[in-house]
Formats: sequence, C-alpha cells, structure tokens
Amino acid sequence: MNKSDISRDYYMLKGPLAKKGYDWWWHNFTGYHKKTGEPKTFFIEYFVCNPAIGGDKAILGQLPENKEKGIRPSYAMIKVGCWGKNARQINNFYPISEFTYSNNQLDITIGNCSLTERHMKGSCGITPNQVCEHKEYMSDAGEMIWDIKIHKKIAYHVGYGASRLFRTLNAFEMFWHAEGIKTEYSGEVILDGEVYDIIANKSFGYADKNWGSDFTSPWLWISSCHMKSLISGKILNNSAVEFGGGRPKVMGVSLDRKLLGGLYYEGRMYDYNFSKFWTRSKIKFSFREGDQVNTWKLTALNKESILELTLECPVEEMLLINYEAPNGKKLHNRLWNGGTGFGTIRLYHRNGSEKTLVDHIEIKHVGCEYGEYL
Repeated sequence: MNKSDISRDYYMLKGPLAKKGYDWWWHNFTGYHKKTGEPKTFFIEYFVCNPAIGGDKAILGQLPENKEKGIRPSYAMIKVGCWGKNARQINNFYPISEFTYSNNQLDITIGNCSLTERHMKGSCGITPNQVCEHKEYMSDAGEMIWDIKIHKKIAYHVGYGASRLFRTLNAFEMFWHAEGIKTEYSGEVILDGEVYDIIANKSFGYADKNWGSDFTSPWLWISSCHMKSLISGKILNNSAVEFGGGRPKVMGVSLDRKLLGGLYYEGRMYDYNFSKFWTRSKIKFSFREGDQVNTWKLTALNKESILELTLECPVEEMLLINYEAPNGKKLHNRLWNGGTGFGTIRLYHRNGSEKTLVDHIEIKHVGCEYGEYL
C-alpha cells in the first residue's frame, strides 16, 4: 500500500478553520556543500494561521500587547532552517494579503515564496538585531534562499481519519497527511551565503502537511527513507518508515496516547493504524530526554507483523521548535525537533505468539520530534 491522495495536500482553511485554524506544508532534505561536500539537513515550511481575521498586517500572537488583549494571531509564515552544527529556525511573517492559494491543486504563494507539488522557491531571513528586538518572531538569525524540484515517491495514507467527511466535520483537532515519506529533492539552497547542492538520489527527503484547530500533546514524529539492511547489506531504495501522533481529540473528546504509522519495506506496507481497528494494531512508545542524546523507543504490532524501532539524536544537533496555536497560546515550549537521528528497526512476521525476523534495518537522517505541554 503506497496510496497517494494529493487532494489532502490542498489548502484546508475553510469554514470555522478560517477563523480558528492553521495549515502547513513541511519539507526536509539533505544537501551537500558545493565546495567541501559536507552534508547538512534542511527544512522548509509554509504555514498559515487564522486567515479570515487577518488583512494587510501580520498579527502576531506572542506580541505582548496582543497577549494582554487576547488578540488571536493571523498571518502567513515561512519557517526554514537546518539541523546539525549550528542548528536554527528562521521565521518570516507576512500579512494574509500576501498569501494566495488554489482551490483545486497545491499552489501556494507567501510573499515571494511559492510552493506546488513539484517545485518550491523563495527566501527567508532575519538579522540578529531583529531577533533581539522582536521576541514575538520566535526566530533565530540567518538567511536562506532555495530553488528546489520535488518528486514524491512513497506516500503514507492515514485512512478515513482525514477523509472528506471527517474534514468537513472538523472531526479531529489536528489532521495529518504524508504524501511524500520518501521524497527526492533536487536544486540548490544558499544558507548564509554558502551554497549547497540538493541531489535527488541522496537528498533523503520527506514531505507532509498538518492542519486543524490546535496541536496535540504529546507530539511525536519519526521518519526516515535512508535505510540499509544490516543482514544483507543492501541499500533499501524503495523503503521508508513513518510514525506520528500523540493524544488526538475527536469531536472534542481526547483519546488515550495513540500513534499511527508504518514501514513501507521494498514494495510492501506494514501498517499500524489505530483507526483501522480490524488490523488490531497497537503501538507503545517512550521518549527519554538526555543531557547529550534524546532517545525514542517504539514497538508496533498488528495481526501479521511486529516492528521494533530504537532512535537517538544528539541534543546539540536539535532545535526546540516554536509554534503558537490559533488561539494565541504557546503551550509547546519544549518541542524537540531534529533531522539527524539514527537508529535501527527490527521487522518480524507474526504468526500467533511466534515471530520470524524479516530484516534488521539501519536508519539514518531520521526526522524526529517530541514534546509535551509545559
């Protein structure tokens, strides 16, 4: 199962979500310094918040006077940055008047930045003085320019939970669709004047989107398409792993801590999705914050298989990424976010209480995230 549904990549802020909602499109990939060949992992996000209450001025929820008056945010934002050495996030905010979209395809513009299913281009920058003077920007200093082609090769389809009916009902507080759990990017990124080549077959890229009226806590994300069999030594070029979730709310009711996700392994999808109750899927996970390394552990099972994943990411290569919710509150103040994680997966076929090892897999360039409200 590698089910594409690009309609879920369309702009979603209609009806109530236009006044209290967010929509974002996320991309991450690895590039290589044009002169030295040194790798660096980048991310680019196009983000819109509460468009119906905006206009010709970006309204920032973390601006002290807006917080005092309870004024909700409204803006379009470009968030870019990198992980690894000198990890950072760079945010630029635009008024809703500088945001455009299409109703029947992914075609977004925010200021001078553009995004379609096949291409993205733009620039984002902020000076150290602006960072010091405007804490409401929630940003680090830096400048990034990009011109990138996008080729989404493997999708993860969450099922009816993001179907047209559930979207119309706004049944979930936070929706998710991952059209490109393996995405090949090609082009160029310029970070603070340094040029990086983005090379399709070693970009190890990922693309998804989230939308809704609020975020989840806890918030977990794990993804990688840089995979190698530790048994055969084979590079797994047609594989990707993806997990996400936390504590979903359905029609205002909080569920227990739940994840969904899967492993697309050389043409076969091993799916672990709590909403597909007939598969009897279950996922247990843990996160440990360390002084030097953050660690994730996850065990997923269904009627036919078991997946055991262990992941680490150096703290110094990660960010505490910043978002404010459509209600103007910033409750995620320790949301760890990285893209240089590494670990292993053990995949088993299951027959009752017996299990047979299918593969032991090394994963690299892992996108990883965890946070809870403080």
